[in-house]
Amino acid sequence: MKQNRTAIFIVISSIALLIVLIIQVNWIFQTAKIKEDIFNDKANLVLSKTAEALSTDTVTCKNMEECVGKNEIHKTDSLFSNYMNYYNFHIDYSFEVKKPNSNTPADESSLTNNVYKKRLEEEATKNGLELNMFLPGKKQFIIQEMGTLFITSVLLILIVLIMFWRTILSLINEKRISEHTTDFLNNMTHEFKTPLTNIALAGKMIRKDVGTGQEEKIKHYSGIILQENEKLRLQVEQVLSMTALERGEIPLRKTELDFHELIKDSLKSMSLQLENAKGEIDLALNAEKVVVFGDKTHLTNAMCNLIDNAIKYAKEIPTIRIQTTNEGDDLVVVFSDSGIGIDKDFHKKVFDKFFRVPTGDVHNVKGFGLGLAYIKKIIELHGGRIEIQSEKDKGTSFRFTLPNV
Repeated sequence: MKQNRTAIFIVISSIALLIVLIIQVNWIFQTAKIKEDIFNDKANLVLSKTAEALSTDTVTCKNMEECVGKNEIHKTDSLFSNYMNYYNFHIDYSFEVKKPNSNTPADESSLTNNVYKKRLEEEATKNGLELNMFLPGKKQFIIQEMGTLFITSVLLILIVLIMFWRTILSLINEKRISEHTTDFLNNMTHEFKTPLTNIALAGKMIRKDVGTGQEEKIKHYSGIILQENEKLRLQVEQVLSMTALERGEIPLRKTELDFHELIKDSLKSMSLQLENAKGEIDLALNAEKVVVFGDKTHLTNAMCNLIDNAIKYAKEIPTIRIQTTNEGDDLVVVFSDSGIGIDKDFHKKVFDKFFRVPTGDVHNVKGFGLGLAYIKKIIELHGGRIEIQSEKDKGTSFRFTLPNV
């Protein structure tokens, strides 16, 4: 229902904006048409006044009849200049006086070209000469006249478009964040509920068996409490670390590290989980340059996250292969598992914070959707990059590089 509301809002807003833009563009064209009409009125007025003044000068008109086709007619040019200045019509022009074309009607002025025509009075000339005025800069003149208005309108249209799409993108982003936050809170509730329930049950069993000589049971229950407490601690630490890293509040304490040793230490840290899941490890540590400059804690956490994901998303018995090679000055680590895999449609999203691959109505695997986002952040903070290769039901491989010392 909420998605439908958002879609309706976007459609209505887009239609409204489109209508406003059409009105604005139409208004610009109407303004240009008005400017052109004013231009034509001034041109015809100057031409008419010049023709009228010439028609009253019989001597000049007779001389014109004798000199038809010549370009220099000084008095006519003087009249044109005078009326151009009088009507504040400053534009380059040229003119000619010629015998009228029988196919062209008198007093014709064109809105589509730069030629304006006026027939001199028959009384002034025997042949009724035609005075033509040419204004080659008509288009540029009109654009210049409405330049400020046109530029302002275009800028306003662009601003409205940019602001509209920024608003839509912000709305979509806020909606996505809201959905992720809701999923995160739901997942966090489930993640915390299970360890707390186990701790409570183990505590009750310890209290029940105290003084009964069941030391082994008490030891077992104590182990459950410690294990579940460690899960809670790690979950809280993961959330806090990711938030702090995003804000840049946790400085990385970088030292020279043997990455092969770091891999082995990470496997030791996850040995209990691997033992419980009966996981199989295949190491192919073939890199020769394995010393990197990094934060041991965060890099170890990143490796532990990959191992934890391989265990959680295994179809049956988790099989993990860790391979190292060198590529130029970089250490290349390929971490592969034989789990359920990830559909290609989600490859670009798996590193987003709070994103979890949809599993329909199946919720057997819990998590915050922070693990891979945390890993990517740590790798990038160490100057490396990470990629994913995965197919559904065919396992997943993560390939990341780190610069050697």
